[in-house]
Amino acid sequence: MSELLKFFVKYSSWFLFAAYIVAGCVLLFSNNPFQHHVYLSSANVVSSGVYRAANSVTSYFSLRDINEDLQRRNSDLELEIYRLKDVIRKYQEEVHADTMTVDSALTRYHFLIAHVINNSITRSHNYITIEKGRLDGVEPEMGVIDQNGIVGIVNVVGDHTARLISVLNPYLRLSCKVKGEQQVGSLVWDGKDPGEAILEELPKHAKFVKGDTIVTSGFSSVFPEGVPVGTILSGTRDREDNFYTLRVKLFTDFSTLSTVRVIRDKMKDELTAVEKEPEIKNVN
Repeated sequence: MSELLKFFVKYSSWFLFAAYIVAGCVLLFSNNPFQHHVYLSSANVVSSGVYRAANSVTSYFSLRDINEDLQRRNSDLELEIYRLKDVIRKYQEEVHADTMTVDSALTRYHFLIAHVINNSITRSHNYITIEKGRLDGVEPEMGVIDQNGIVGIVNVVGDHTARLISVLNPYLRLSCKVKGEQQVGSLVWDGKDPGEAILEELPKHAKFVKGDTIVTSGFSSVFPEGVPVGTILSGTRDREDNFYTLRVKLFTDFSTLSTVRVIRDKMKDELTAVEKEPEIKNVN
């Protein structure tokens, strides 16, 4: 306590000087209209600058929430597109029927938004980790996409996280086709360029040109039909081979992967159960 008193006594003249300055400024700006106006103008400029800086900081930290909201809105729009495509397909198939009904399976797909917390693109076999798991509804063999195209398939699931087999992994093979055509091939990464993959075993009668879009075939419960994959860079076919091999430029940029969408197919369990039924060898 004595040291504190000594401090105030030692610097008392400075404290008294500061008090006089504060009192003088109060009297000056309170009793003189011009100085009062200058004070208010200056205070507004300073406070505006502080508010702008604070708003910039808070806006920066809100970017993740804003991005997730945009992803969710995009997901809803994509689901609507898939449903409308199914409606059109149903109408085309039943255009000559007496009655036309809309399949209840149009709402079979649901998207779960997830953030990428680990990702590799330079290894021979690449994997991706997301911060959504079993408690969020993620299960093995669910397809994963981003706003541009396919990303991978869920491989291992924990309570709060999950690991995906990336498209940039030779273990993963996806059924794909040229948009607007019916011939199907297998998309696989050849381990060369993280921005490209190859579509193998495309039948020789398939029609395509450079720049055509490759999409998923829909021949599984993993991805709906028509999910964008990439564009054709080139195609080759051996003289003795009955299939084309296409080099595809992937839409997804795996080097900047941040937010993804896990596809939940409500009919997956039913399809799996039906496909696992044993074959009937003899019918009397």
